[in-house]
Amino acid sequence: MAASSAVATEQPVEKFRKDYKEPDYWVRNVDLLIQIHDGQTTVRGKLSAERRKGAQESATLRLDAEDVEVVSVLLNGKELSSSDYHFPEKDVLEIKCGLPDKFELETVVKIKPEDNTQLSGLYKSSSMYCTQCEAEGFRRITPMLDRPDVMAKYKVRIEADQKSCPVLLSNGNLVSKGEMGEGRHFAEWEDPFPKPSYLFAVVAGDLGSIKDTFTTRSGRKVALEIFSEHANVDQLDWAMQSLKDSMKWDEERFGLEYDLDIYNIVAVNDFNMGAMENKGLNVFNTACVLAKPSTATDSDYERVQGVIAHEYFHNWTGNRVTCRDWFQLTLKEGLTVFRDQQFSADMTSEAVKRIEDVRILRAAQFPQDDSPMAHPIRPESYIAMDNFYTATVYNKGAEVIGMYQTLLGKEGFRKGMDLYFKRHDGTAVTCDDFRAAMADANGVDLEQFERWYTQAGTPTVEAKASYSADKQRFELVLSQSCGPSPGQPTKQPYHIPVRVGLIGKDGKDLVPERVLELKEASQTFVFEGVKEEPVVSLLRGFSAPVNVKLPRSDEELAFLMANDQDSFNRWEAGQELFTRSILANVKAFQDGKDMELPQVIVDAAKRTLLLEDIDKSLQAYALTLPSLLTLGAKMDVIDPDALVAACKFVKESMAKKLRAEFETAYKSNQLPSEPFRNDADAVGRRRIKNVCLDYLMALKEDKYTKLCLDQALQSTAMTDLVAATSLLAGSSDEAARKQALENFYEKHAKGNDLILCKWFTMQAMADVTTSLSDVGALLQHPDFSLKNPNKCRSVIGAFAGNMKHFHAADGSGYRWLTDRILDIDKMNPQMSARLVSSFSTFRRYDQKRQALIKAELERLIATSGLSRDAYEIASKSLKA
Repeated sequence: MAASSAVATEQPVEKFRKDYKEPDYWVRNVDLLIQIHDGQTTVRGKLSAERRKGAQESATLRLDAEDVEVVSVLLNGKELSSSDYHFPEKDVLEIKCGLPDKFELETVVKIKPEDNTQLSGLYKSSSMYCTQCEAEGFRRITPMLDRPDVMAKYKVRIEADQKSCPVLLSNGNLVSKGEMGEGRHFAEWEDPFPKPSYLFAVVAGDLGSIKDTFTTRSGRKVALEIFSEHANVDQLDWAMQSLKDSMKWDEERFGLEYDLDIYNIVAVNDFNMGAMENKGLNVFNTACVLAKPSTATDSDYERVQGVIAHEYFHNWTGNRVTCRDWFQLTLKEGLTVFRDQQFSADMTSEAVKRIEDVRILRAAQFPQDDSPMAHPIRPESYIAMDNFYTATVYNKGAEVIGMYQTLLGKEGFRKGMDLYFKRHDGTAVTCDDFRAAMADANGVDLEQFERWYTQAGTPTVEAKASYSADKQRFELVLSQSCGPSPGQPTKQPYHIPVRVGLIGKDGKDLVPERVLELKEASQTFVFEGVKEEPVVSLLRGFSAPVNVKLPRSDEELAFLMANDQDSFNRWEAGQELFTRSILANVKAFQDGKDMELPQVIVDAAKRTLLLEDIDKSLQAYALTLPSLLTLGAKMDVIDPDALVAACKFVKESMAKKLRAEFETAYKSNQLPSEPFRNDADAVGRRRIKNVCLDYLMALKEDKYTKLCLDQALQSTAMTDLVAATSLLAGSSDEAARKQALENFYEKHAKGNDLILCKWFTMQAMADVTTSLSDVGALLQHPDFSLKNPNKCRSVIGAFAGNMKHFHAADGSGYRWLTDRILDIDKMNPQMSARLVSSFSTFRRYDQKRQALIKAELERLIATSGLSRDAYEIASKSLKA
C-alpha cells in the first residue's frame, strides 16, 4: 500500500492556528534502520508511543506518510493484517485496531531517494544521500506523527555500500560503526536530547572534510567537522572559523554552551533552502559554506559567516526550545535571525550590518506586507507550510525581537532570554511564552506588543514637531496607522519603540537620546531644556519596522546626512534625498517633461565622497541608490519603464557632475591583488571602488568601458570580477560585453557551480534588449539544470527580479515565467511556489499589466495537478 504525494485539489485543505489540538498519542522514542541500496531504500521505523492522558481509548493513531510504500506494520511485535491499517486520506496511515496505553509500532517501508526531486525527505544530491525534513519531510522517510510538538529521542542505524558511501552521519553522538560484509558497512547514532521529527537528519556519501575542536567554557572538548565533496575541501576554512566564533560569541553574549560531543556540518549542491539546523548535523546549501578568495565575493564571506552562526544558534533557539506548531515558526526563526544579526554586527560593523538588514527588509518584506500574501509574523492559517518561510516570518520577525531589546535594553533582554530557557528547555512552546518570559523577567506589561504577532502590514508613523524658544520646550506629536491586509480591514495601535535624537546647529545632540513608546493612535511627547530649535533625528537605528512621515526639506536631509550622530539615520537621510529625486523624475518622465537632479543632492553626495575618516562600506552605501523594489513600494502605481528611466537619469547625472571625484575615489581605493584580505578596510575599499565604477559606467563612454573591462579581465578578487562583469553584462558595447562574459565563464565559472550561478544571474538581471531571449538561451546551457534550486534561482528567479524586462508591457516576461513554473512544479513544488510569489504584487502595477499577470495566475490555477504549494500562492494572489 502506498501514499501518494499531495497535489492541489479544487478545495485544498487549509489549517488554522485556532484549531490546534494536542495529538491523541505521544511518540517518546524512535528507532530507525535505514538500509540504502542503489535505486531503493528500506526504512524500518520503531515508534515507542503512549496515549495522551485524557485521550479517549477508542482514539485511532494517524501517522503522516507520504510517497512511501508500506511493506509491513507490526504492533508490539505482531504483524498486522492489511485490514488493521489503511490510508483513509491521502498521506495518512491510520491504525484501525485497538491500541493499549503504551505500545511499540514498527513499520517497514520502501522509498526511492534517487527519484525524489522535491528535495524533501531523503533524496540523492549528486552522489550523496541527504535529508531535509523541515517542515514536513520526515513523513516521506517513514510514517510518523510529523509535527513539531511531538518530541522524541532518536536512535539511528544507517547501512550502505562502503565504497560509494564511506561517510554515514546522523544526529547526536556516534555510538558504533563497522563492516557488514559484501562491501557494506553501518554506523549507529544516538541523540540524547528529545527533538521533533523536523530536526532529524541523515547523510551518506563519499565526502571530504576538515576537522577542528572547540573547548566550551565548562571545559568540554567538542569535535567539529565540516564535510563537502572532495573538490570543495579547500573552501571550508572560513566556515570552520565562523563556527568557532559563533560558539564563543553565544557563550559570552547569552551564556549558552553547546551540549553534544560532536558538531557536524555537511554542504550539499541540491538544497531548497540556505541551511538546516538539524541537531548536531547541520545540512547546508554549498552557497552558504564554501568560500575562498578566488571563488567568493565579500558578500559571500559575510553570508557564510551569518548563516553558519544562524544554524548554530538554533541549537538553543529552535532545537532545545522548539515550536509547538508551525504557526509559531517566527518563535525560532525571527529570534535566531536577530541573534545572527547581532553576531555579525559584532564581527564586522554594527552600522553597516544594520543598513544591510534594513535594505533587505525594505526590498523583500515591505512589498510582501503590501501584497495579497501579507500575513502576520505568526500566521493564522496555511495550506502548504513551506510557503511561510518568508521575509515576514524571518526578517520582520527579527525586527520584532529587536524591539524587545530596544524597549528593555540589552541587560533586560538577556534577563528575558535566561527566563525563557529556564522555563521551557526541552519543550515545544509558543510566541506567547517568549513574550511572557520577556515581560515577567523585567516586570513590564507587553500585552499590547502581541499585536506585532497578530496583525499584518507595515505601520506608518507620522510626526509633527513644534518648538517654543521661550520655554525651551520641544513637542513631538506621533501618530500611527496601518492599512488593510487580507482578512484584516482595520488595525489596532501597535506598541512602537521610537528612538529619537534632537540635533543642534553644531551637529551635536541637544538632549540625551530617548526611546519613545508609541502605544496610542496619537501621542504627544515633550522634551524640556532644548536650547535651540532642533532638527529631529527620528527612528534612529530603525528602531521599529515602520514607514515614517515627517515633513523635511532637502536642506534638512542634507544636514542630517552630514551631521546625524546615528550612522543609520545619516544613511537614511541620503536615501530619502535620492528617493525624492527619483520619484519626481518618474513623474516628469510620465508627463513627457525634462528630468532634473537637484544640486543639493549632488553637493551632499560630493561631501560624502570626499570624506576621508569614514567607514568605506558606509560611504559606499551612502552613495548607492535605493533598490528598484524599495522605490516601487513608495509608488501608488508602479511604472517599471518610468522607474528604470528615472534611476538611470539620476545615476548618469550624478556621474556627469562628480566625474572627477568618482575617478579619484576609484583609483585611491585600489588594493594590491595579493595577499587577499577580507577585513573591514579591504571590504569597504572594494565596495566604494565598485560603486564609483557603477556611476562612471552610467556615462557610456569608451574609456570607462575599458576601465571596467580591464577590471573584469585582470582582477583576482571575486568581488571585483563580479562587479565589473555584471556592469558589462548590461553594456550596450556588445564586443566588451561578450568578451567579459566569455572570460568570466572560461576562467572562473566553468566547472564551479557557485560561480556559474553568479554568471547566470548577471545575464538574467541585465538591462539589454535581448534579455528574454538571453534567459531562454541560458536554460539550454549545458551547465543549467531545472533540478538544481540554486541554478533555478540564478536564472529564473533573477529574471523575475529584472524590473524592466520581466515587466515588459506585452506580457512576454509573465508568460515565460508561468511556463517555467509549470515545468518546475512537476519536480519541486517548493521552488515553483517561490516563483509564483513574483506575481503576488501584481495589483501594484498599471491596469494592463494587472490583466496580463491575472491571466497567468488563472492559467496556473486551471492547471490539472498543480501542487498545493503553488496553488496557495496563486489563489491567494487572485483573491486580493
